[in-house]
Amino acid sequence: MSTVTESVDVHVPVHMAFNQWTQVESFPHFMKGVKSVRQIDATHSHWVVNVAGTVREFDTEITEQHPNERIAWKSTSGKTEHAGVVTFHRLGDSDTRVTVQFDWEPEGLLENIGSAIGADSRQVKADALRFKTFIEERGSETGAWRSEVQTPDKRI
Repeated sequence: MSTVTESVDVHVPVHMAFNQWTQVESFPHFMKGVKSVRQIDATHSHWVVNVAGTVREFDTEITEQHPNERIAWKSTSGKTEHAGVVTFHRLGDSDTRVTVQFDWEPEGLLENIGSAIGADSRQVKADALRFKTFIEERGSETGAWRSEVQTPDKRI
């Protein structure tokens, strides 16, 4: 299992950074390996990504969401299992730290080597910096979904 954690400080209010992160269909604009994301329903989406030259498809589920604080997810299909969380920390009225942490299981020799030499961390860092540019240059989010999603053990 490989764990990646990267942070970026963005010059936008915390609600704007959070709102943009809920718009998964916009991810191909700033995540290099993401080819498309289709929102299936409020908590499920279908992804097509390119990992080391290999196209993969998988589904994810948002397992926890607290507006302006955190969004957690896990994969529900596909070859590579992964799960993670994005947290949003208010640094000031117009500044937010966005931290992405996820665990994934590299598959095959190429992915294992890439993970061992930190290619996954570099990719996430580059994507986080592209997110910073994307949201700061736009000056507004492309949409918002601010519903609470409780962790499964807290659901009634």
